[in-house]
Order: sequence, then structure tokens, then C-alpha cells
Amino acid sequence: MPEKSHRQTIGSLALVVLMLAVGAGGWYLRLRPPVQVNTSPLAHLPTQIGVWQSTEILMDSAIEQELQADFHIQRIYTTRFTEPLWLYVGYYGTDHGGRPKHTPRGCYTGAGWGIESSRIVDVDSTSDLRANEYLVERRGERRLVHFWYRSHRRTGILGGLDQNIDRLLGRLLDDRADGALVRISTPIVQDDTTAARGRLLSFASLLDPLLEKHWPIESPCDDNGSDACTQRNDVQSEKATRTEKTGASL
Repeated sequence: MPEKSHRQTIGSLALVVLMLAVGAGGWYLRLRPPVQVNTSPLAHLPTQIGVWQSTEILMDSAIEQELQADFHIQRIYTTRFTEPLWLYVGYYGTDHGGRPKHTPRGCYTGAGWGIESSRIVDVDSTSDLRANEYLVERRGERRLVHFWYRSHRRTGILGGLDQNIDRLLGRLLDDRADGALVRISTPIVQDDTTAARGRLLSFASLLDPLLEKHWPIESPCDDNGSDACTQRNDVQSEKATRTEKTGASL
């Protein structure tokens, strides 16, 4: 009995120490100054990727306000020979938690799409890139969807616990926990899911390294002067102006 009681005491002390460490860590992170986000690199993500050439797609202002991203890209990529690809990238800086509040599952079902199947796919055997795959249907239209999350540290994050751990490590080790949702989709024509999947995998393998090269820059407000974080990012407004000129929509 004494030995058992001793082990319980050690276990209780360890739990208390862990709780104090977590609390102290959270308190320390909250004391860190806010950061300014420079999204101009992401704004210059190439409009042509491989054989695909893009057109900007206007996002409804109500949806844009609901998503509350620091920056987003919404485009359609087309070629003369294949079905189109729709791309969405929603970037969330450290101060916005590094991830969207709405998951792709909730967005699709909320828009009336039914999810017929889901799986995880390996995008590129030479990298760690993996993606969630949805086969969705609405009023007879079927699409294949691939999506994953990126951070400044790594890619191919599928969500859930993996994403939480990545954000925590990024905050503790690099003083940043920004991230982005990356989603691409394409029509399924004549029930040819294999061809649709091939298009998505090919495009994703070209897209993801470009996202790494064009990743936004974060810096503490203290490094930019007292007014740095109160100034509006001009890149977002320029992006909106470019998008409005296209007049395109999904």
C-alpha cells in the first residue's frame, strides 16, 4: 500500500507540474506582441502553373467576411485539353489562429453538396504531401476535391490533432503559428474518377512548392514601429480590385 500511495503521489505531482507548465506557456504566448502580416508574396502566386492558365474568381463579400482570412486566392485554372481546376487558398496569420473556422466538409454540406466518399491520398511520392479527398455531388453534378493545410513549417497537414500539434510547435519554436487551407477541385466527367484524380494530383504536385516559395511574411509589430499593425495591408485591396475586373464567379 505505501508503494502504491507513493506512485499515486508522484503521478499527481507530475499532473500538477504539467498543468502549470501548460498554463505558463499559454500565459507567455499571450504576452507576445501581435504580428504584422505581409501577404504580398502569396498575392504573386503564379497565374500560370504548368499548362494551366488562371482567371481570378470574385468571392461574395458576405462569404469573405464570414471566412475572415488574412488573405485568400480564388481562381479557375484551365487548359485547352482538360477539364478546369478550381483553386482556393485561405491564409490565416498567427493572430488569426492559423486556420479557418469552417472546415471543407461543413462548407460543402452547407452549400447543398453531398459527400459520397472520402479518403486520404498521397499526392507526391517524393515529398510528404498528402491530401484529403472528397467525392461530392449536387443536383447531378459531381466533383472530386483535394484539400490539405500548410503552415510555415510543413505541408500535407490533414487537420485535427496533427494540425494542433504543428501550430503549438510553430508558436513555441518559431514564434509563429500561421497556416492556410489549400483546396482544389475538378469535375468528374463520364464517371471517370481516375482522370479527375490524375488532374488534381498533377496540379497539386506543381502548386505546393510554389506556395512554399510565396509564403507570407510575419514580423512583430514592435519591429515595424508603433503604427505598423494599425495600417491596412494594401495587397488585399489590390487583390480585390483585380478580382472585380474579371467579373468571374463559380
